[in-house]
Amino acid sequence: MAERSQERTLGEQRSIGDLLSQLANETTSLVRQEVQLAKVELGQKAAKVGKEIGLVSAGGAVAYAGFLAVIAAVILLLAEHMAPWVAALLVGAVLIGIGFFLTQQHLRALTTIDPTPRATIETLKQDKEWAKEQLR
Repeated sequence: MAERSQERTLGEQRSIGDLLSQLANETTSLVRQEVQLAKVELGQKAAKVGKEIGLVSAGGAVAYAGFLAVIAAVILLLAEHMAPWVAALLVGAVLIGIGFFLTQQHLRALTTIDPTPRATIETLKQDKEWAKEQLR
């Protein structure tokens, strides 16, 4: 009966090859999950950068419209020497101010975006420690 118990214990124990195979499978799965996490994280950051670039472009377009209004004011000033140029100059100055404000605000926002996938790096460090523990 003691021999059966010992045989059962040996049969229930897994070979080193089985354990290494399981470790390889789990490591592969872990790497796939980390790659997926990196894709998601970088996708989110790229979307934010795209939004800010779009808003910078909008600010540039508003500033350009202001520039065109200032040109129209100069033309009106030279052509008629009348009050309509004052209105065009005022509108142009306001539009340039708005465009400058928008452009500066969103350029600053772009500089605060950290493109480094920090969560992925942290989990990779944890995975490295986990793999070391599995090999002990």
